[in-house]
Amino acid sequence: MKELEEIVGKLEEGDVPLEKAIEYFQEGMTLSKLCHTKLQTVEKQMDSILKEDGELAPFHVQEDEKGGS
Repeated sequence: MKELEEIVGKLEEGDVPLEKAIEYFQEGMTLSKLCHTKLQTVEKQMDSILKEDGELAPFHVQEDEKGGS
């Protein structure tokens, strides 16, 4: 998330050469998709915490492939 914020900041400054801006944009889109995917995974895990009747259900934390970055 921090990397994405840094990229947005660089692009907002406006004095980035076009080629570099395109690189930043592509990298930002990749990071954005990664964040979205992780958010969806967490939402599914949170949904599994509660059963349909509102009682707590087992919740298993999954390790990130990169070691929790």
